[in-house]
Amino acid sequence: MTQIDNAWGAGPSARYETLAERLRPIFAQIAAGAVERELNREKLPVAEIAQLKQAGLGALRIPEAEGGLAPTLPELANILIELSEADSNITQALRGHFGFVEDVVNKTAGESRKRWTERIAHGEIAGNAWTEIGDAKQDVFSTRISKKGDRLVLNGTKYYTTGSLFADWIDVGATGLDGEGIVLQVRRDDPGVDVIDDWDGFGQTLTASGTTIFTDATVDPEDVVVDDDKFRYGAAFYQLVHLATLAGIGRAMANETAAAVAARKRSYSNAAGPRSSQDPQVLQVVGRIRSNAYAAGAIVLQVAQAIERAYEAHFAGHADLEEKANAIAELETSQAVTVVTNLVLEASTIIFDALGASSTRKPIGLDRHWRNARTLSSHNPRIYKDRIVGDYAVNGTPPPYQWRIGHSPL
Repeated sequence: MTQIDNAWGAGPSARYETLAERLRPIFAQIAAGAVERELNREKLPVAEIAQLKQAGLGALRIPEAEGGLAPTLPELANILIELSEADSNITQALRGHFGFVEDVVNKTAGESRKRWTERIAHGEIAGNAWTEIGDAKQDVFSTRISKKGDRLVLNGTKYYTTGSLFADWIDVGATGLDGEGIVLQVRRDDPGVDVIDDWDGFGQTLTASGTTIFTDATVDPEDVVVDDDKFRYGAAFYQLVHLATLAGIGRAMANETAAAVAARKRSYSNAAGPRSSQDPQVLQVVGRIRSNAYAAGAIVLQVAQAIERAYEAHFAGHADLEEKANAIAELETSQAVTVVTNLVLEASTIIFDALGASSTRKPIGLDRHWRNARTLSSHNPRIYKDRIVGDYAVNGTPPPYQWRIGHSPL
């Protein structure tokens, strides 16, 4: 069935169904094992991610001439909603990769772009290693490159290295030989790389968002660039992936709640119908959950359009217009964050109003939706978003640029 047939609204383009059709059977398989993986955590979704790699999910944004399918950002966002509906852990685990690919498609033609488009088109994926624990006012990364004999090596420790355990490469923020901020990539299987699955959060438990330690890891000088050369709408893009993931969680909740209510035979003496499926008050709760998910998805696509404009502005050759498009994309993202998270978090709470106490049993796994949504909502604190939007509306203040954990303007 198409997205329209399922009443989630039209996809972002006329070709969207063709793009999504080839991935949906894999998404269905992923969804079938999602609760068991979440409850038991006996194995990470290594096989599922490998299957997605083989299907070309990681190379989607690469232009067709370079081995991909070149979906627009709204098309990519909608695909990520569908993947997150199946298992939000996997979208989060691949978030760093999608951001890395976005940087690659923003590069001009040349050896660096060619090297990476070929790797990505062949199914290789990247994790990330940026965050460090320490003083919020730190100006440089403690993770550094240095010379060891005739080669460059990387040493340091990174935290929240989401997805790196599943990756072929790790994208690292570091300090260069002269103290400058740099970005580089190292092989995941390098002997000097140790990725530790020590993420102990109560949500997104299968993302391997743990620690990575680099000990004289080999660095190819060709894979080192200045930090400022990264794609300019990065902050908005990474938030878009979170928003798409949340919208997918909303869809999963809507579907699971509806199925559980339809199957439920027990009711209450003071209920408004003989079965939950005939109780107007229960149906109202189910409708609210679905409506919240619908609204969240629609907002995500609107945000994706703004970021697509920033992407297009990058190639227009007009610096002022590009800067404005980036600022607007960040603002639209900020405007969406608190609304989408509120919609999904509310739905993850009222889901139990439709089903009763038996729905809280651990084997059912409905609590995973709140845990995952709450964890995602905490990654980049939403408490700042309304203030940023209000400051723009009242004072014309542009949003902060390329913010990240560990750096503070104060």
